[in-house]
Amino acid sequence: MIINQIKTAILIGALTGLMLLVGNLIGGKLGLTIALVFAILMNGITYFFSDKIALMWYHAEKIKQSQYPWLYSMIKELAKEANISEPRGVYLIPTEQANAFCAGRGPNHYVVACTKGILDLLTKEELKGVLAHEIGHAKNRDVLIATVAATIAGVISYIAHMAQFAAFFGGTDRDSNQGTGNLIGLLILAILTPIIALIIQMAISRSREYLADETGARLVGDAKPLAKALEKIHNSVKYNPLHFGSEAASSLFIANPFKGNFLINLFSTHPSLESRLKHLNELKL
Repeated sequence: MIINQIKTAILIGALTGLMLLVGNLIGGKLGLTIALVFAILMNGITYFFSDKIALMWYHAEKIKQSQYPWLYSMIKELAKEANISEPRGVYLIPTEQANAFCAGRGPNHYVVACTKGILDLLTKEELKGVLAHEIGHAKNRDVLIATVAATIAGVISYIAHMAQFAAFFGGTDRDSNQGTGNLIGLLILAILTPIIALIIQMAISRSREYLADETGARLVGDAKPLAKALEKIHNSVKYNPLHFGSEAASSLFIANPFKGNFLINLFSTHPSLESRLKHLNELKL
């Protein structure tokens, strides 16, 4: 658990360093400040309303306690074990795919959503492992960390667009060898830095998934139920990919709900099934 926390800190530090380097090289302090303000505003809205946006995207409807009393009881027990507040709501997503997500600002303001498919497919023991993983996200403040990473990555992307504009519409002497070299360097910087930032951002997301897996396993005192659930979820996603919602919020789910392609796999927000199972099997609880 400590290793994943350290890894997250190092990756966010790398993102910050990249942002400061690129900002000073291209836009100076003024350009960096402007980009930072825009990125904070954009991601601030996402941070405060991420739960409402995600629930709307995935057509989630609030479940009454009278409909699934055992589900509410299970979540209440896990929240108590994690020493955090109960979720502000439990929601049902109308799809046969087995999946679940947690969204919200942290341990005192979050919601949990389950698909119809996951309630039908998993045993209660396996479902408890999944819900413990989601409670783990709230306990570990993963939405806040993801928002910080997205803000920094957003600044880098904004600055890169400024560099592209400068390269095409001025800022270098195109009639000299030095000017041509500067133009090429500016274009390379503008193209590569957002990709590097995205790769680091995805690495942060994957490290938080490992951490939530570990937190969930510790909450129930056993890694096997979650491991079995992940295998079933993986197969369910494979044969029942989601056809609604937004891929922008796929990182919220315990497994990417959309059918994988080359780019999705390259910039995956989730570790591979094999690596997650290996990590769970090696845990000493």
